[in-house]
Amino acid sequence: MNRKLLPAFLLTLVNVLGFSILMPVLPFIVESYDAPKWVFGLLLTCYSAFQFIGAPILGAMSDAQGRKPILLISQTGTLISWFIFIFALALPTWNLLGLALPLWVIGVSRILDGITGGNASVTNAYVADITTRNEKSYIFGYLGGIAGLGMIIGPGLGGMSASTSMGFSGTLLLAAVISSITLISIHLWLRESHPIEKRAERKRPSFWRTVFIPARVKEVNPSPIIKVIFIMKFFFSSMMGFYIGTMALFLIDIFQFTVDELGFFMFFIGLFLAFNQAFLSKQFIKWLGEFRTLILGLALGCLGLIAITMTDVLWLFVIFYYILNLGLSLCFPTFNALIAINANPKKQGEIMGISESINSFCMAIFPVISAGLYGYINYHLYHWITLLPLTALVLAVVSLKKRGKQAFIER
Repeated sequence: MNRKLLPAFLLTLVNVLGFSILMPVLPFIVESYDAPKWVFGLLLTCYSAFQFIGAPILGAMSDAQGRKPILLISQTGTLISWFIFIFALALPTWNLLGLALPLWVIGVSRILDGITGGNASVTNAYVADITTRNEKSYIFGYLGGIAGLGMIIGPGLGGMSASTSMGFSGTLLLAAVISSITLISIHLWLRESHPIEKRAERKRPSFWRTVFIPARVKEVNPSPIIKVIFIMKFFFSSMMGFYIGTMALFLIDIFQFTVDELGFFMFFIGLFLAFNQAFLSKQFIKWLGEFRTLILGLALGCLGLIAITMTDVLWLFVIFYYILNLGLSLCFPTFNALIAINANPKKQGEIMGISESINSFCMAIFPVISAGLYGYINYHLYHWITLLPLTALVLAVVSLKKRGKQAFIER
């Protein structure tokens, strides 16, 4: 394994920890201020909406100025955001436009974290810089596995730290420590991967170009294959937006979990994610190739979304959830690998930024819609959102038949 990848692996782990540690806690924070469920979705949206704006800017800046300084900027913003969050919990619960004051300040913290949170695209670009074509498929699988490990550890840490005498503040202080470790590790260990001679001239895009993804795609002019993958990713990310905005609420409703029980359960099912992405996805890619693995992942995702609504028996739910989890685990690394393989090296950061923007746009729009709809139609929402990965699946099959396997540069 290339030693240069170690900082990226660590960066991926602690970044996901900083996010996943909030997953079992945030619904209860919102509930503690007597806010409706849609506020939970709105707080998720605040982060993603501003990440949507920040990610492509940071990705393009990394193409022009290098990966390391941009990663340092983004992690500094994340660290400051956690201290703002902690400050919010100490504020009086005055009512402001129908919501408690602390919830507004929490929203500000999520906005700051989001607008400097384009480090996923920059990290992916860093990995793409230092890996060969054959390494990209399984390296992005490893990154997915490490992200899965973060998804395992984070909710467990969040639930346990919130159950201490410090309550929610304990969780936030722990998140701040994790972000500090990230910042220090970038400064000490990460070496610049994008030399000056390979850097693109930095352009100052208009606000319209920043928020209008099709305009950015047109300017970057990626290969037709990447355009197809972008469209597929839009439908997949839309499904993820609905899923993330409601899954914690769904688990609380169906099993009446407390904050520590929810954290432990998410810790347990996170084991699936780490194993599937780190090991199984690599095997499937070896057997089927990247694009066919993506098709299988989308099919399993459709099946899993339906299956988890069919039982309230915990052990059976876990089996059905594994089907969904395996589908997601096969999709995550293959999307990134296909984009990295086909992208112009000089525009790697910007193309990865567009990819993250598609994800951020969906996470900005759909979680709050999802949380609102869930309050009315409950688990039936999952039946409807199955249409999203199903649309991506149909597009993938049609594209494969039309273009042929070689068009996707598979082995």
